[in-house]
Amino acid sequence: MEEAVGESWARQAAKRLLALLLAVLITVVVVLSRERLAAYAGLGYFGIFLITLLSSATVVFPVPGLATVFAAGAVFNPILVGVMAGLGDAIGELTGYLAGYAGQEVIENQAVYTRFEEWMKRHGTLTIILLSAIPNPLFDLAGIAAGALRFPVTRFFLSCLLGKSVKDTMVALAGYYSLTFVERFIR
Repeated sequence: MEEAVGESWARQAAKRLLALLLAVLITVVVVLSRERLAAYAGLGYFGIFLITLLSSATVVFPVPGLATVFAAGAVFNPILVGVMAGLGDAIGELTGYLAGYAGQEVIENQAVYTRFEEWMKRHGTLTIILLSAIPNPLFDLAGIAAGALRFPVTRFFLSCLLGKSVKDTMVALAGYYSLTFVERFIR
């Protein structure tokens, strides 16, 4: 979503408004259908993908995607769970990017945002990879900063995919080994 040189103010404003509306719409849909997320777990790997996509798509309201990844790691192949969850997470995180792209003027003077902005300007790709690989609620701010700074969307997505896949694979492996550990005591 790179801005063209000389693009009119009205066109830029329309693109930002559209991006913001899309992010808000996705968040509202996910929040209103939280109860239905549990039904996706029965769909196996595709269900894991959907749950993590929807979980990451909410910029404001968290949905328990990590708990799903942990539990799925105990039942399915934890490596495949991590990859599918990472893909869902990375696609879902594009809503934060879109929110930042749309609302640059609103957030650029916020203290927390300025720290992420500095990190993004110095080490953009590495910042996205590291912050997405660590389970933390602040990654949305990094995505928002990336969008506001017009960080290339493809590079944002690929960096996020790498970091989220690593994180989700570790969580799935923790679920797998936790179940194995508990089974030893039960037998």
